[in-house]
Amino acid sequence: MKIVLEVTFRMGGVSYRGHRWEDDALVFEFERLGDAFIQVLSTRKVEVEVEKTPKRVLVELKTKDGGKVFEAFERDGVYLAAEP
Repeated sequence: MKIVLEVTFRMGGVSYRGHRWEDDALVFEFERLGDAFIQVLSTRKVEVEVEKTPKRVLVELKTKDGGKVFEAFERDGVYLAAEP
């Protein structure tokens, strides 16, 4: 089964690092490390093959200041999320 995630970040410089399962949640891992980034909305699209349907899809963004986790919602077969 293919899971498609489209996530909008508030700044550039984001790299996709992979995904993992936490219980029944599929977590997409991104990181933005460094000091200066372009302050522009940046959209990333990721497609992964998984064996089961996730109950929740989460986006984890690691930064040099720590990080944040936010949830994606499903619309028309695509999971959408935006950095808070």
